Amino acid sequence: MERTKQAQDFAALHVPGDPLVLYNIWDAGSAASVAKAGATAVATGSWSVAGAQGYGDGEKLPLSLLVQIVERIAQTVEVPLSVDFEGGYAVGGAELTGNVAQIAAAGAVGINFEDQIVGDTGLYGIQEQSDRLRAVRAADENLFINARTDLFLKQKDASRHADLMDEAIQRAKAFAAAGANGFFVPGLADLDLIAQICKASPLPVNVMMRGEAMTRETMAKAGVARCSYGPQPFVQAMQTLAETYQALT
Repeated sequence: MERTKQAQDFAALHVPGDPLVLYNIWDAGSAASVAKAGATAVATGSWSVAGAQGYGDGEKLPLSLLVQIVERIAQTVEVPLSVDFEGGYAVGGAELTGNVAQIAAAGAVGINFEDQIVGDTGLYGIQEQSDRLRAVRAADENLFINARTDLFLKQKDASRHADLMDEAIQRAKAFAAAGANGFFVPGLADLDLIAQICKASPLPVNVMMRGEAMTRETMAKAGVARCSYGPQPFVQAMQTLAETYQALT
């Protein structure tokens, strides 16, 4: 399929109230399995891709190896591919644009791009992250940029997530103005707060599925447009592998 058309098809799958489910994969084999099961798109999780190659998360997987993996996935499945590109392996500017261009050239029609400072504890400020998003957009005008905020993941006390809502909405609006296509809020699990984000965000909202209360049905009612599973599929697959072996010995 022509890449621009595939990117358009992927964007069209993000419908508030009828969320796209992305059961995150980590290599060509897992992508093929999920696509064969009926997935309309596939998406990697950085933790899973790194772990499958024996690396830790946080851009420890060499960029050159990630590009090879993305290329193999894209050549193996016909559905759109989104890649969890963490912080883009660069602070910003031409280096960031070039890195994103490599991922797009390898076959990705979408990326996740986060606002946490990889290797540090903080987040980029709204203006700096907006500049970074513009550098990402410069790499490819059709790329679906899923702008992730780590506000909620960084705050482990869920009872304080309501205090972060104003900043989260500010980030959603700024990231939209900078060229993002989606807004990802991993770590946020409160259904009322998710609904508030969906109502206020100018971008379709992506959540990370965690806990029994977060089902596709409850997320649809909240107005979510995309449900991701992050490292859960990889962890479960590796656990099944180990348990199956243990049952043989």
